[in-house]
Amino acid sequence: MRIAVYCSAKDIIPEEYLRLGDELGKWIAENGHTLVYGGATGGLMTRTSNAVAAAGGKVTGVVPQRIISAGRLATNCTALYTVSSMAERKQMMRDIADCFVCLPGSYGTLDEMFDVIASGTVGEHHKPIYILNYKGFYDGIRREAEDMRALQFLPQQEAYAPIYASTLNEIYDEINNLN
Repeated sequence: MRIAVYCSAKDIIPEEYLRLGDELGKWIAENGHTLVYGGATGGLMTRTSNAVAAAGGKVTGVVPQRIISAGRLATNCTALYTVSSMAERKQMMRDIADCFVCLPGSYGTLDEMFDVIASGTVGEHHKPIYILNYKGFYDGIRREAEDMRALQFLPQQEAYAPIYASTLNEIYDEINNLN
């Protein structure tokens, strides 16, 4: 299974968040899956890809030329796709992944997450997206979705919706059930 992971590229976040990348990356490799990620260095991106590589797994990077020009190209990719823009990166990651996992992150992570959700909503794909709501990190987004649902901007029963999990183990169980 090719698992796209969206997450922070910042190194200065708390260590407990960085360890999530270590754990997820190790699990991906040990279970014979392939990581699909943004191909850049920094934060959870580096920790996740390094953990996959250290455990002998496959790492697919999809990196915009601007990231390469900035000297932030990861060196542990077993497959690497160079694209011209962030929009092209999102499209390619969506196309080649079998499912998506969102770890904590900021604007870029939210952009990727909402892109997958919006494209799934209109039927461009039917691939599941798992959002790790570690320590309530994404509670605000969940509340906003409930507010949109209460005002009927979202249907009561969405045909495509993200799957929230409080722990990585919950996500592992979900992914294992896809096989």
